[in-house]
Amino acid sequence: MSGNPQPYQTRRIFVISAMALFTAGLSFSLRAAIMGQVEADLLVAIDPSSSSTLAGRLLGTAFLGFAVTLGVGSALLEWIGMGRMLVLGALCFAVGTGAVSLADRWVADAYVYDSLRLGYLLSGLGWGFVEASINPLMAALYPNDKTARLNILHAWWPAGLIVGGLAGLAVGAFGLDWRLQFSVVVPPAVLTAVLCWSTHFPHTARASAGISMAEMFGELFRRPMFVVWWVCMFLTAASELAPGQWIDLTLTRTVGMRGIWLLIYISGMMFVLRHFAGPIAHRISNLGMLWGSSVLAALGLLALSAANSPLTGLLAATVWGLGVCFMWPTMLANISERYPRGGELFIGLMGVAGALAIHFVLPALGAVFDRTKVELAGGEAAFSSLEGPALESVLSAASATSFQVLAWLPAVLIGIFGLIALAERRRTVSGSGTA
Repeated sequence: MSGNPQPYQTRRIFVISAMALFTAGLSFSLRAAIMGQVEADLLVAIDPSSSSTLAGRLLGTAFLGFAVTLGVGSALLEWIGMGRMLVLGALCFAVGTGAVSLADRWVADAYVYDSLRLGYLLSGLGWGFVEASINPLMAALYPNDKTARLNILHAWWPAGLIVGGLAGLAVGAFGLDWRLQFSVVVPPAVLTAVLCWSTHFPHTARASAGISMAEMFGELFRRPMFVVWWVCMFLTAASELAPGQWIDLTLTRTVGMRGIWLLIYISGMMFVLRHFAGPIAHRISNLGMLWGSSVLAALGLLALSAANSPLTGLLAATVWGLGVCFMWPTMLANISERYPRGGELFIGLMGVAGALAIHFVLPALGAVFDRTKVELAGGEAAFSSLEGPALESVLSAASATSFQVLAWLPAVLIGIFGLIALAERRRTVSGSGTA
């Protein structure tokens, strides 16, 4: 199968994978877009001084679900089947969306936050099921063109972000409820599940090559360098996804426009550029792409922390967007090419690293934001009494601080990727091959 995908409906499977990832991107975008309203309607009533921490914890819960299903799902992918896993993902998206939308209507007030966390967890589980299946699918169907195909497939992630962002703006413009906005996730989720039932999916590339599950797990002990790449995935994902969930909630206060417009703009740029990742990687290598991406991401996040107008916000977002555009799919392709015997397990573990990063980073960002706003105000009592321009000034300063903290993550990657490149160049010159 790995060399000849003809028995399978390759184009149809690609479309299903793109639809599933589009749904994941749509859910991701809408979870971020509605958070400001969820915080104002529900979280402030629970704890006004720590509402942003609660918001960050909710957003991070989705990534915890993502990590769980990626870790378990990747290990069991061949046993469960790629098609069934995509169906599970679609169902989780549909049910999780309902749990969030009805949180304050189907449970008592004391359990509203629990319902919200359940909904965000299920949405994360759905995302994990999707990622656990579609990435090995591309490796199986396109063994000789992984970087290009993974980047083209992952162009449909920002496509979902765009539609989610526009849906949020449209719902807001017409004064409709955020619950209706979030329900937009359900139709594509259902369509994905329906399309899967009538499609025959391939085995994983690892299984088709005759590599046993025991051999796949054994690669974890034979390839210690994988741990370094795993840490790099932790940092690249945090550099890309954490700001994406944070932009609307924070930059709206600083750049004089809805932050979601910046996310829509960046997503459109990513959708286009990911179609050209293959030629770029052939010219400068995966590692070269990742190093350059880290430089731009660090500069972009610093620029976002200083942005104070629509123009400066747009320019800063452009730099950051160029930086993170290729990170996620290129990291996956890089691992698949370096460690083919690691199969779907190694690909899935990279996603786990990304998910765990956001699970920890987003609540930490919320805590940084809350701590900064209280410190700048002169204490919790003083902050509670702020209103009008004084309140906005404090919140804007706290937003800037949170992006300055984020900029350290890609800055660390600049050093790590640079050291790997130097080590591999030295090894090549000495004639001993690449790691």
